[in-house]
Amino acid sequence: MIKGLLFLDSRTGEDPRGVVREFYRHSSSTAINLPVPVAGWAQLNVTESHLGAVRGLHAEGTDKLVGIVSGQGFGAWVDARPGSSTFGEMVTATLEIGTQVYVPAGVLNGWQALSEPAQYLYCFSREWVVDMGGVFVTPLDSTLNIAWPISVDPDNRAQLSSKDEMAPDWETVRESLLQVLAIQETTNGNSSSSVAAGESS
Repeated sequence: MIKGLLFLDSRTGEDPRGVVREFYRHSSSTAINLPVPVAGWAQLNVTESHLGAVRGLHAEGTDKLVGIVSGQGFGAWVDARPGSSTFGEMVTATLEIGTQVYVPAGVLNGWQALSEPAQYLYCFSREWVVDMGGVFVTPLDSTLNIAWPISVDPDNRAQLSSKDEMAPDWETVRESLLQVLAIQETTNGNSSSSVAAGESS
């Protein structure tokens, strides 16, 4: 379980011509208290991936609403928010058409295509830019030991990008995040002490 990570089912309509699925409806989302960007989703991307391809693990500085729109996939999420009560927890799930996942900023998101091809839709609360910051972990990390359904060859660029292969491991990222949190807490503590001293003088 990861705090704030939500799985949602699409509203679906069907007739002899096929199926219509709502990927997002503002009123439905607010009715279930889904965090909705004030200005709406800022960017929508669709990635099409070959069977066995893995994308992630990425936690950019943006909330995401994601889901399979064609084919089938397998998703993995890790809480990389050091102040979170579920920091370090991991969730995995098979992804079918009709299921969306709300991924809070700071939660690592990754997925593998289980069909040829599979399409994955990303909705971002902020427009993606190269230097937007975030956390990145290799999906082949031995500590997380994610059970990708299809074996991943790290040298096969049709399965894994060089960027994702060379991303740091979870323990390295975890220690770095905890160090930053400790510094922030120390700084905040010193600031509170200074304010208190000033009020009592």
